[in-house]
Amino acid sequence: MAEITEDLLLGGRVHLVQPEKGHRAGTDAVLLAASAPVRPGDVVMDVGAATGAVGLMIATREKGARFTFVERDPHLAELCRRNCRNNGVPGEVAVADVLDKASRRAAGLNPESVDLVLTNPPFLEEGQARISPDRGRAAAHALPAGGLEAWLKACSGLLRPKGQLVLIHRADRVAECLQIVEKWLGGLELRFVHPSTDRPAIRFLLSGIKGSRAPLSILPPVILNGPDGRFTPQAEALHRGEATLL
Repeated sequence: MAEITEDLLLGGRVHLVQPEKGHRAGTDAVLLAASAPVRPGDVVMDVGAATGAVGLMIATREKGARFTFVERDPHLAELCRRNCRNNGVPGEVAVADVLDKASRRAAGLNPESVDLVLTNPPFLEEGQARISPDRGRAAAHALPAGGLEAWLKACSGLLRPKGQLVLIHRADRVAECLQIVEKWLGGLELRFVHPSTDRPAIRFLLSGIKGSRAPLSILPPVILNGPDGRFTPQAEALHRGEATLL
């Protein structure tokens, strides 16, 4: 069994066990959780949840929501269950491949049943770049050809009318993501994430509402580091759970 570490998120409010090697929760998960407009009673689904960092961080803000974590790797799903227990979050963990309709159905992931979907899709597709030899990292970072559209279509299909999807992805894929999600979502809000004020964006956060016809809005960017290389006050507050991007 792979070695695991015990880490603290949001200034110690979330205790997370996760694999020592491979894909690990970090700034992307913090930013995605900070962008989640969750309300009491919402059905919230963390798709591609890994060990559950995003949903668990959201649960520190809104304990009245109901959480489902979707992960295809049984080992990561078991760590997610453990994290839910350790953090007192009564979430369901569904072992399912979101790209496979039969797998979704077997796991009870019903169409139009969710108020809010959060997702950090694998960044690459087969043939786009050299894939990591580490199996866990490769599975977290790579989709089959055409997989991004299939992933986002599945996420959108899980949403109720007027439900909301929030995702984070690499900045160089923003045009592709916009083209995909506008088939089902409107009221899009786009926010870029920059490592510093003088460097290009490396990530973007995108949200949209199912069935909305509202136009696209560009929100203020997030700047992660100041001239000294340390987190900006905003980035520090986000990582400590003292601020959101809402």
